[in-house]
Amino acid sequence: MRLGMITPVVNLNPRFDPPDWEVDGSIHDIVVVARAGERLGYSWLGCPEHVAIPEPVAAVRGARYWDPVVTLSFVAACTRMIRLLPHVTVLGYHHPLEIVKQYGTLDVASGGRVILGVGVGSLREEFALLGRPFDDRGVRADDALRAIRASFSRRAPTYAGTHYRFGGVVVEPSGLQEHLPIWVGGRTRRSLRRALELGDGWMPFGLDLDHLGSILGDAGIIDPMGDRRLPFEVVLAPEPPLDPLGDPTGTAQVVEAYAELGATGLAVRFRHQSRQHYIEQLEAMVDVVGHGVGLERPDDPAEGAP
Repeated sequence: MRLGMITPVVNLNPRFDPPDWEVDGSIHDIVVVARAGERLGYSWLGCPEHVAIPEPVAAVRGARYWDPVVTLSFVAACTRMIRLLPHVTVLGYHHPLEIVKQYGTLDVASGGRVILGVGVGSLREEFALLGRPFDDRGVRADDALRAIRASFSRRAPTYAGTHYRFGGVVVEPSGLQEHLPIWVGGRTRRSLRRALELGDGWMPFGLDLDHLGSILGDAGIIDPMGDRRLPFEVVLAPEPPLDPLGDPTGTAQVVEAYAELGATGLAVRFRHQSRQHYIEQLEAMVDVVGHGVGLERPDDPAEGAP
């Protein structure tokens, strides 16, 4: 099982009572944490996307969202191996070629380390603010995914779909990886079907173990003997935040429960009071997972990169 980081500082979610060091955190803090995660074998770190949060919504979702392209680019320049995940890019906010250009450039600059996390989006007010259509965002997102898949690492992409059509253009750079890993976010059966049809993985949020088990079981990803049927990533995010340093036994039980659901990776959030405490939790989590279901160190796709 691989581990990824729900990166501190970049988003302050009121549900998890972020400590003061995160409130006052800087890009330096993010880089220190990213380097620690890389040293310990964490496979990726994530950064969410929102442009402008309505004030009433900010009380629930949080108001701070660092721009993922800028943030992940800065982290890429300060690391060598850890993969870079927008968690998630809201497809409806962008033209597919805009996403290809942004994350294709980051992919080239980082030596092929991008995992493209995508979502349909649910904040109607933000869609309206950006002048983007909301009601057909699902089918539009499906077409955007097909367009991105047809265009990534293609200098002269062509595509003709239901909502997007282009050709006779050059997009350079457009990505290093021939097959860009695409993980689809969401919390519905429809989001999992979208991931199975058009992506390489599913990373749901805000669902308890019973609900996750029901959705994954109905999809037939895991057979009754517990063997994986598909080469497909299932990246789950345990809640509430974990405390592997203070409660390694309880944390190990959580890890095993998610492993039994078919998780190939965990996006982890920790209880912590300082940056140093957060890094100590990263270390303790490696011990828990390494002694339990097994932690894989990432490959080094950036070998030879600047």
